[in-house]
Amino acid sequence: MLKTISKMAVYGAVAFGALTATAQAADEYKLGLVTFLSGGAAGPFGVPAKNGADLLVDALNAGTVPAPYNKVGINGVKINPVYVDEAGGATKQVSEYRNLVERQGVNAVVGYISSGDCLAVPGVAEEMKKVTVLFDCGTPRVFEEADYKFVFRTAATATMDNVGAARYIAEKVGGLASVSGINQNYSFGHDSWNDFTTSLEQIKKGVDVSTKQFPKIYAGQYGAEVSALMVNPAEVVHSSFWGGDMEAFLLQGAARGLFEDQKVLLTCGESALYKFADNFPEGAIVGARGPNGVFAPKSELNDWFVKEYEARYGTKPTYPVYHMVQAIMGLKLATEKAAANAGEIPTDEAVAGAFEYLEFDSPAGKIAMTNGNGHQAVQEMVFGQVSKENGEVVMKDVVRYAPSCVNPPNGVKAADWIASGFEGAVCN
Repeated sequence: MLKTISKMAVYGAVAFGALTATAQAADEYKLGLVTFLSGGAAGPFGVPAKNGADLLVDALNAGTVPAPYNKVGINGVKINPVYVDEAGGATKQVSEYRNLVERQGVNAVVGYISSGDCLAVPGVAEEMKKVTVLFDCGTPRVFEEADYKFVFRTAATATMDNVGAARYIAEKVGGLASVSGINQNYSFGHDSWNDFTTSLEQIKKGVDVSTKQFPKIYAGQYGAEVSALMVNPAEVVHSSFWGGDMEAFLLQGAARGLFEDQKVLLTCGESALYKFADNFPEGAIVGARGPNGVFAPKSELNDWFVKEYEARYGTKPTYPVYHMVQAIMGLKLATEKAAANAGEIPTDEAVAGAFEYLEFDSPAGKIAMTNGNGHQAVQEMVFGQVSKENGEVVMKDVVRYAPSCVNPPNGVKAADWIASGFEGAVCN
């Protein structure tokens, strides 16, 4: 009898512990934040994203963000950010991720710009059952090649960029007969080029590819590639370059006269729009990986965000900043949706359940987690052409494409959707 009572007491204690673990009061919410803090991608990309996180975390902790984000911190618990430098490659990032969870004890992780890192980390996040939000990387393969419970991405994939780009030049570039490309030699670059060219085949038949160049990521020097593009001219040069690579390409291409007779299409161009305004050729076609930055819709939330960011950092926020901010906002809302009481931190399982198919407002407009079985966001896509008025950069010929026009339906791979002629697409 005593043994039976003893066992019951143990089971009761375990059960009580399990129950209390689902709703624990906390002194702080430790948030792992991973972005490039060193290397070629840091200055134009990773550090602005960190700046956005710093601004939002401070404002959330102070309770000064407009509704529905005006509850202090995350569910009433102030956020303590723990930063990790994304430089070093996928193997290093897997190790750093384990350190964040096991040693730092973070409540969640938001991070990853490189598509290579975004393909490496989710498996570990799933193993460790830790809610992880991919804030920027573009490869569609993340949720096409695997299903995850604890991993989410709050920005749309690069398929959106390149379907939109193909639609845009087919509509806006008269006499389009040929295209060429220069894209980084890794998953994001190859996926971007493939989505762009196969989409163009569906939209406008008979457009030739003059040349395609795939230099090493972070190469920095593109003399040979620029020569190839000039020797094999086309009406449009497509590039998904981002960060320092894009800025170097703009400078080197302009110095050689590449953009005098060939229109450049930069799917990630908005990230350098303010810093490198003088280096953008007239008529350059620019995307912002969604309705971000100069393309962000008018709203109280975006007005607040732009004003606060510009006051703090002396420049306007670009799309990496928007992507970071909307990831933290999505995590906050999912956590608060999962919590029973203010001041509690719900379990990862509860947060993951609340995150699936979540829709929420951000400075970039509505984010809908409709793809990847509720784990992958879709957004509208926007393109425009650079012009300069009174020394200021303005965007002309702006076209907005609805999410259903540039994103495949849930459960359909991007390549299959494009090959089908965009079956089910609805374009306004």
